[in-house]
Amino acid sequence: MNRVKQAWIWLRRIGHCQGFGIQSPTDYRLVRYVINEHWPYYAYQTMGIDDNWHKRKLGKLYFRLANYIQPSTIIDLVGAEEYLKAACPKAEIISREDKMDEESVDVSLALVPIQTEYQQLFQWCDDKSVVVFENIYEQPALWHCIEYDSRVRVTFDLYYCGIVLFDKKRSPKNYIVNF
Repeated sequence: MNRVKQAWIWLRRIGHCQGFGIQSPTDYRLVRYVINEHWPYYAYQTMGIDDNWHKRKLGKLYFRLANYIQPSTIIDLVGAEEYLKAACPKAEIISREDKMDEESVDVSLALVPIQTEYQQLFQWCDDKSVVVFENIYEQPALWHCIEYDSRVRVTFDLYYCGIVLFDKKRSPKNYIVNF
């Protein structure tokens, strides 16, 4: 992605910086201190040294999410294993779709491309599950179907990816975040 397009995306979303307009304290904390955290973490120096800016930006986000959630099982279909292992060395990482053919998989954190069959994935999710879809604007209609799925409670549209939460105690809400 060129710098002009990146700047255009950032300017279009400028009203959604740092959690502005988010009324839920839980969602605000996630946006402010995990998604848009700019302080250096302990492992940033050694991760993704050869990655391009886009993969490194998303990799750091995945690192912060995994560090925040501390999942026991991670489904990684986007190739972010280096970042995930640095955040949660004890977590089991499933990195191939053929391992997901089991009847049930405990999904704590899932990183998947937008083309993934989300219906089966959502069946394995519980209230504490977090699913991240990459490249949501390659198929915006599919992303909107995911946003309005009855099992989904909270979504965060970061343009480069979308984060989905399933806590049934919460009312449905869709946020746009300038990431």
